[in-house]
Amino acid sequence: MAAETLSRAGVGVDLYDAMPSFGRKLLIAGRGGLNITHSEAAPLFCSRYGQRQAQIAPLLAAFGPAAVREWAHGLGIDTFIGSSGRVFPSGMKAAPLLRAWLHRLRDSGVHFHVRHRWQGWSRTEAGERTKLLFSTPDGDRQHEAKAVVLALGGGSWSRLGSDGHWYALFEKAGIALEPLRPANCGFDCDWSAHLRERFAGQPIKSVVASFQDSEGHWQQRQGEFVLTANGVEGSLIYALSAPLRDRIAAIGSATLQLDLLPGRELASVISELSRPRGTRSLAGHLQSRLRLRGAKVALLRECVPADDVSDPARLGTAIKSLPLRLIAARPLDEAISSAGGVRFEALDERLMLLNWPGVFCAGEMLDWEAPTGGYLLTACLASGRAAGLGALAWLGRSTGAVPASV
Repeated sequence: MAAETLSRAGVGVDLYDAMPSFGRKLLIAGRGGLNITHSEAAPLFCSRYGQRQAQIAPLLAAFGPAAVREWAHGLGIDTFIGSSGRVFPSGMKAAPLLRAWLHRLRDSGVHFHVRHRWQGWSRTEAGERTKLLFSTPDGDRQHEAKAVVLALGGGSWSRLGSDGHWYALFEKAGIALEPLRPANCGFDCDWSAHLRERFAGQPIKSVVASFQDSEGHWQQRQGEFVLTANGVEGSLIYALSAPLRDRIAAIGSATLQLDLLPGRELASVISELSRPRGTRSLAGHLQSRLRLRGAKVALLRECVPADDVSDPARLGTAIKSLPLRLIAARPLDEAISSAGGVRFEALDERLMLLNWPGVFCAGEMLDWEAPTGGYLLTACLASGRAAGLGALAWLGRSTGAVPASV
C-alpha cells in the first residue's frame, strides 16, 4: 500500500520481500475466504483496536472500511457483506486480488525484489540517505534510498516471512518497542488423556463465553470454538484472546464461563435434569432432555466434579456457567497475528521514526492488535497508506513530481 501511494505520486519505488513471492500471508489469510474489512459503524469499528484505538483512529479516518472496498473495486474485485457484517471479495479468494494488485504496481513502475532479507541499516556519509543491507541467494546486497518504509510484520507464521527478525535490529538502534506476544491465538488446558484422545478436533457450537478481565469488567461473546489436543482455539476464543492472554500473564491462569445452552433458562435446565432418567445413562439423559451430546458432554464431564454430576441443581448450574480454566497462550508462531512491536511513541504523526528521519513503519510491526473480522487487514492497509504519504511528504513532493528513489 505504501508502494502504491508513492508510485502513484511519481516516485520511483523498489519493493523488497524476504520470501520467493509477495503477499504470502495475505494468501493464507484468504484460504478460508478473504475477509478484507467490516461493515459495522465507525465508532464500533474503532473500538476493536482497544488500547491503541486513539492511534489507529486517524489512520482509519483517512482510509477506512469504505475506502478499502473502493480500493478493491478499483482492482476489478467486487465485494459483498456477509451475514456477520464482514466484507469479502465476491469470489472469497485472495489470489485474484493479489494478482491484480501486483500487476497494477508493476504497471506503475514499481521494481520488485524477492529473496531479499533485510539485515540492517546505516546512514550514508552525507547523511541524506539510508543504506539498507540485504542477504540474498547471490550474496549480500546494498541499496540506498532517500526514504524507506518498513512493513516487516509481527512474529507469527514465520514460515511466511514474518519471523520478528527485525526486532533485535530495532532494539540495537534504541527504538522504543513492546514485546511481541500472540494475538488471536489458542490456549492450553490441562486435559485428561480421554478428552485429548477422543475429542481433539471436535467443535463446541452455539455457546456463550463470559470472562472477567484484569480490570474487573465482564466481557461476553457468543459463537463457537474447537477442542484441540492442547486446549481450545477458534473464533470465539480469538475474540477474547487479548484479555485472556493478559490475565494469564498477570496471575498464571484465566477462567472462561461457558453457557452450553444459551437458549435455555437455568430453572428450565434444572427441571429437565430432575426428571427420572430410569435406565438411561447420564449421557443419554442429557441428550434426551436437553439435546446435549458429544463434545459438549465430554467437556462437561471434564470440568465438573464427579459429585456434582449426580445433583441436578449443581449440574444445571455447570451447564449454564461451566468454568473452563486456561493455563497458557499458544506459542507466538501459531497465532493468527501478534501484539507488540514499535511503539507509537517512537513515531511521529506520519509514522516516521523519531530517531531515524526518513524511515517509516507500517502494518503489524507497529504496537497494536485487533480481533479477526477484517480489522487486521484494514489497519495494515491504512497504516501502509499513511506511511507512504509520510514518505512522500518527507521527500517534499506531491503528485506529478519528478521521481525520486525510495
